[in-house]
Amino acid sequence: MFDTAHKVIDRQEAARWVKELQNKGRKVVFTNGCFDLLHPGHVLYLEQARALGDALIVAVNTDASVTRLGKGEGRPINCETDRSRLLAALACVNRVVLFDEVTPLQIITELKPDILVKGGDYRLAEIVGREVVLSYGGQVKVIPLATGYSTTALLSRIRQT
Repeated sequence: MFDTAHKVIDRQEAARWVKELQNKGRKVVFTNGCFDLLHPGHVLYLEQARALGDALIVAVNTDASVTRLGKGEGRPINCETDRSRLLAALACVNRVVLFDEVTPLQIITELKPDILVKGGDYRLAEIVGREVVLSYGGQVKVIPLATGYSTTALLSRIRQT
């Protein structure tokens, strides 16, 4: 049986994992989000993020932080455990870690990734953690969003049927 549950780790393990890879000269890419209803746009984005380095860690908002973000009534649709496991099952994702804060600043500061990535709905100056990553010589990248894909649009289509 092929099991990817081991890819979902806690914050302390995530920090050790990143440091271990960096000590071997490998570049770790970091991104974050809710990833509530996984769709092809997410997959394309994560594949492109992974291609920027040697490994990809995805920080996923806990259910409580999704609620605090104000994503909308009934959000998240999928619980944090399910969202994490779906991401872990993707070949391009090396590790998944949950974070409970509204922004990823604290976990970025803890993990110190080499490359911080966000989607094209963000401008470089708006990316939380940008200053931290740049302060130690890391890179910050924006990946264009795939046209026609969004969780909000997907939810709208579901509700119309």
